[in-house]
Amino acid sequence: MIRALVPILITLLLAQPLPPAVAAEGAWAQARAKALWQREAWLNLGHYKSGTWPDTWRSHADDARFFLAERGREDPRAELQATLEAFGEPATLGDEHAQCRFVARLTWLRNELDLGELPQPDCAAYREFRQQVQATQAVLVFPSYYLNSPSSMFGHTLLRLDAGDADGGSEYLSFALNFGALVDASDNGLFYAFKGLTGGYRGQFEVDQYYKKIRDYNRDENRDIWEYPLNLDAAEIERLIQHLWELRGINFAYYFFDENCSYRILELLEVARPGLELTDQFPLTAIPIDTVRAVQRAGLVRDKHFRPAHGTVLRQRIAALPPARRGWITALSADPERFNDAELQSLDDATRARLVDAAYKYLRYTQTGAGRDPTLAARSFQLLRALQQQAAALPRDAPNVDPATSPDLSHGSRRLALGLWSEEGREYLSLGLRMSLHSLVENRTGFPIGAQINIGNLDLRLEDDGQLDLNRLDLVDIISLSPRDRFFKPLSWAVQTGIDRQWTDGHEHRVAQVNGGVGATGQTGSGGLVYALATSRVEHNHGFDDPLQPALGLRAGGLQDVGLLTLHWELGAERFANGQSRTRVDLRHNLRLARHQALHLQVLWRDQQPDDTLAVGLRYQYYY
Repeated sequence: MIRALVPILITLLLAQPLPPAVAAEGAWAQARAKALWQREAWLNLGHYKSGTWPDTWRSHADDARFFLAERGREDPRAELQATLEAFGEPATLGDEHAQCRFVARLTWLRNELDLGELPQPDCAAYREFRQQVQATQAVLVFPSYYLNSPSSMFGHTLLRLDAGDADGGSEYLSFALNFGALVDASDNGLFYAFKGLTGGYRGQFEVDQYYKKIRDYNRDENRDIWEYPLNLDAAEIERLIQHLWELRGINFAYYFFDENCSYRILELLEVARPGLELTDQFPLTAIPIDTVRAVQRAGLVRDKHFRPAHGTVLRQRIAALPPARRGWITALSADPERFNDAELQSLDDATRARLVDAAYKYLRYTQTGAGRDPTLAARSFQLLRALQQQAAALPRDAPNVDPATSPDLSHGSRRLALGLWSEEGREYLSLGLRMSLHSLVENRTGFPIGAQINIGNLDLRLEDDGQLDLNRLDLVDIISLSPRDRFFKPLSWAVQTGIDRQWTDGHEHRVAQVNGGVGATGQTGSGGLVYALATSRVEHNHGFDDPLQPALGLRAGGLQDVGLLTLHWELGAERFANGQSRTRVDLRHNLRLARHQALHLQVLWRDQQPDDTLAVGLRYQYYY
């Protein structure tokens, strides 16, 4: 009888789930056999990157809450073992259980290992999150360059998660996945830039409604948005959302130039589709548009859409009207009652409808960032009511944009240059490297008109005796020449700091300096720009009796495209506190050879009392 019961008892014992500790040890044995902690998918889930020494690791996640092992940030093997052990903890932990906190880890490990029967905690918080964040499509979003903000002057990237096809306006209800710095509101601009460059801010992922991002970028900051739908499948999108849950509230280091918004988005895409190796392409800097191009090269992008800023739409509405009729735009925005004027009523229906539409959009545009004004609100309502009356006659033309001008088709962000110069009877070679991004005379495809954003521009000179010397170093060189007219009245401005060469008392000196200016820009009938800025400068020059000297001055110039050639001329004058004065004439011509190649000719005449000098240089420039 007893012998007959033995097989039954053994079967019952084997059918019982293993104790958690035993199950975890079995799973860990499987993981050791596969060296699972070395797998790319596991390293991506932990945001691990190779350390300084061979076989060392360090996670970009700068938060102890993201790790279950004491040394989990530096040891992916220990973190894997601790994760398997934590999965077997009592289900009574609820939302704090490792299975609830690290859903993407759990899903991946179930596919790689036999985890047996694990406890079944109630993950109510994650369940609520997944009910809210439904997605069948992911879209990479690039809000264009915004020179008025240090963190956004290079553009920005985020992800949009769509629950459906997101056409016909339903994308307003989609979710936006963004990584940004946790900024102290009391930080001034200088302190903000310093902390952003040195990693003084923490950064976190956030999920918000996409319509808020449209409001922030299209309306408040007047930035065009380019959207790139991705070909992630359902399983990859699910993995991305699961990992996003793991990252809620987790701190990362934030740096403007490398570990920034765009770099973190690439990390998420690597989690969604292991094997992409996107972040390895950006060991020094992660310029947002370069990351967009990396995603394109990886074969993830399947389309491209344009979402114009309010200012872009308004400009196109104004351009569609006869110049003689455009005065009605400001007249109607100031006094909507003039809609009943006989002159306006005598116009054809389509023109009258366009004028009312442009006046309404112009009034709304002028109130961007301002508080609600009852008088202006009443005018806006009157115009909207008049527009409804003209709705049938209003042409339904979409904002016109050439896809060939999208920012992903711009020249490369970095630049190498090789030049030959002649200056005061001396000839020398110049060797240049610019880390980013764009100069006024360069191919403007994909860039705002009149924008220059140069960071880390190094120029060396090789003399005929073989001596290599510093010719110029621009740490920051930014110019914003936004044209003014009767509707748009932006200020133009410039700021630049670095080391250059100046002639003083017949000798050339390397000087450290910072300079800036503010003024206005106009647009010519041929599409060129003319500008004038009042400037100031502080220079440290050993050629002066007192080396540190301030100066005031003026600079004025023009910019014109002629086919593949861009012409730029500039006149400048400044006077220092010690009585020294300078005058210069700078001519720069840039010939586009190809998207990533150009020839650059510069002629620079300088009158630096008591002598004047002339330098002529021809430079080949390659962008990558």
